[in-house]
Amino acid sequence: MSINLEKLHTTPLGVERIKRNLNLQDCDVVVYCKQQIMQANEIVRKGKNWYAVTIDAIITVNAHSHTIITAHKKEK
Repeated sequence: MSINLEKLHTTPLGVERIKRNLNLQDCDVVVYCKQQIMQANEIVRKGKNWYAVTIDAIITVNAHSHTIITAHKKEK
């Protein structure tokens, strides 16, 4: 795995998008995503992105910039 957790960050728009998609309230989105990635069931690279698959969500991280792009709830 080449996701460098220390370098993970997101943009202000990314924060809003991730909060909306995962129904998060008052939390640090980057810390939340780091915790989820550390507990991920699967992490795969497809093209320029890493996809961390957790129990409830899929988190997308740009492989080069380490930017958390988005996160979506997994379909059940």
